[in-house]
Amino acid sequence: MEDSSDLSNEALDVAVSDDGLAVRATIDRPEERNSLNEPVVLGLLDAITYADESEARVLVLRGAGGTFCSGGDLSEMSGVIGQDSTAYREQFSSLSAIVQEMVDASVLTVAAVEGYCLAGGLGLAAACEFVVAREDAEFGTPEVDVGLFPAQAMAPIMRSVDQKAGLKLLFTGEHVTATEAAGMGLVTELAPEDEFEDTLDDLVDQLVNNSPVLIEVGKEAYYTQRDMGFQEALSYLKEIITIVAMSDATEEGINAFFMDDVPEWEVRE
Repeated sequence: MEDSSDLSNEALDVAVSDDGLAVRATIDRPEERNSLNEPVVLGLLDAITYADESEARVLVLRGAGGTFCSGGDLSEMSGVIGQDSTAYREQFSSLSAIVQEMVDASVLTVAAVEGYCLAGGLGLAAACEFVVAREDAEFGTPEVDVGLFPAQAMAPIMRSVDQKAGLKLLFTGEHVTATEAAGMGLVTELAPEDEFEDTLDDLVDQLVNNSPVLIEVGKEAYYTQRDMGFQEALSYLKEIITIVAMSDATEEGINAFFMDDVPEWEVRE
């Protein structure tokens, strides 16, 4: 693993795997439970852009010190109290910007969740295509306790969970266990503490071995068809499979299969 120092700041550590297929960004504010302040937000946006423009196929997001992210930094938020709506809008737009960039990026995103995954941090994790969680992690939207509604986090959360379970989470602020979060649809894979890193690495290895065309086109197709009607989605996806099937990457993959070989797009042995 080699550091990518041009992307690092005091609140975010970004590293690129030695084979260039995975980018790993770590929120590095453990003393503040990795809450989202301006440097973290800017760092995450830079990391997403970097991954999108590189040869990487996966971006892994995690937090330092055994905590994923506790949401927005309340001390930073308090600075806008009493100001006009423009100041509030700017202050609370950061999570939306991150989520939109994650959706638009050509890489698959993986949240590696340990410890607290709360408020905007839960929104950040839910916006990832995959979530690997340690069994002792906690999920919730406790900002309701200070009178804030988790509005931005609601978009990715409610697209992941059953409506009734999601509404209870959003309006009670209760913490749920990783097992409960998995039952709601917020977690892809659960792992005990001593197996967490291996489980995460195994999933990343599986994902990066996919064709880069499959990842980019498949991810865009998923988000595009999600809000379509059934017949419209079928028609759209017929075109997508045609595009993928006609790609050089698919031709290489099929030829490699019949030759009992590995495709020439870069894979991990």
